[in-house]
Amino acid sequence: MGDQQLSEIRTARLVLEPLTVEHADELAGVLGDAALHTFIGGWPETVDELRVRYARWAAGSPDPDVRWGNWAVRLVSADALAGTVQATIQGETAEVAWVVGTGWQGRGIATEAAHGLLGWLFDEGVRTVVAHVHPDNLASARLVRSLGLRPNGREQDGEVEWALTVSS
Repeated sequence: MGDQQLSEIRTARLVLEPLTVEHADELAGVLGDAALHTFIGGWPETVDELRVRYARWAAGSPDPDVRWGNWAVRLVSADALAGTVQATIQGETAEVAWVVGTGWQGRGIATEAAHGLLGWLFDEGVRTVVAHVHPDNLASARLVRSLGLRPNGREQDGEVEWALTVSS
């Protein structure tokens, strides 16, 4: 995978745009609901906090063996950002995560974005995808199951680890 630039990922309704500092202004509003942090922890970040975070992410992982991929999820029909997806890639394994703003939930956006992300990851040579889901987050459990991931018996920080390995 090396240090190549991230590409846009397109699905039927979405464009996953490589995340930049400029996305912080709009995403601060999208991700500003404290309820989003029920399962993922933390708190809503300000525009300035998001700019700092996104600049750090854009700079890339300090570990040369790890690649960070972060995308803003844009719903094309509304020309609006709805959330983010991310992947931490090491070798042929990627850990994935997503967050969709409260106002955009229930429309299949997270599922569609995650399917697009997995397609991109598999095209990039990833063979194992891992996600960590809070045991009470039924929507995320449905999402990972739709991707083909299954619980593997491991837990991390109170979350269930789900995984999928595909053959090359």
